[in-house]
Amino acid sequence: MKLSIQKFMFNGFQENTYVIQDGSNCIIIDPGCYEKHEEDKLINYIEQNNLNPIALLLTHAHIDHVLGCSFVLSKYNLDFYMNKKEISTLDAVSNYAHVYGFPRYSAPPPPNKNLNDGDILSFGRINLEVKFTPGHSIGHVVFYNKENNFVINGDVLFAGSFGRTDLPGGDIDILKKSIHNVMFQLPEDTIVYCGHGEETTIGKEKKNNYILQF
Repeated sequence: MKLSIQKFMFNGFQENTYVIQDGSNCIIIDPGCYEKHEEDKLINYIEQNNLNPIALLLTHAHIDHVLGCSFVLSKYNLDFYMNKKEISTLDAVSNYAHVYGFPRYSAPPPPNKNLNDGDILSFGRINLEVKFTPGHSIGHVVFYNKENNFVINGDVLFAGSFGRTDLPGGDIDILKKSIHNVMFQLPEDTIVYCGHGEETTIGKEKKNNYILQF
């Protein structure tokens, strides 16, 4: 089944939010929408394409990836998926959101679905394999679709770079292991959809990524 992936860049961190659709159903990953025009952009896309949202997924729970969670969950009746190790990361956002210029941040209800390494998630005709990739955050995961040859990778890999590790729960040695032992084991032509910036491929990053230099 050929899936369609729509990317939205939201908030001051220029975070990438993804909507994956199978033609009728869709899932929302890392909703970073905060301003009303951002919320409208996401909702208008879903409505104009007659999509039925059925799940909200998080790669991790840093502020830029969760600003729209409460809005999305209040708009739609969705299951909310996250690795349980990210609960403290999600809970902490309310304490510092105002410092980063998001005084209207509203904390979402706790996720009702846990993501474990190796889980196979099926939403309509959307199938994703969960891979545990800590290092940028303590409970980071990525979502891999073998059939369509892509991975929604959050803040693990970027084009020519990688996720920062100076935030709570970050660890450069653990991140390097996640990249080498998980990400770099995917086929080289796998398209990597990043939490910030443009797409890349596993092959390009294996040849050029800065993390290989140390």
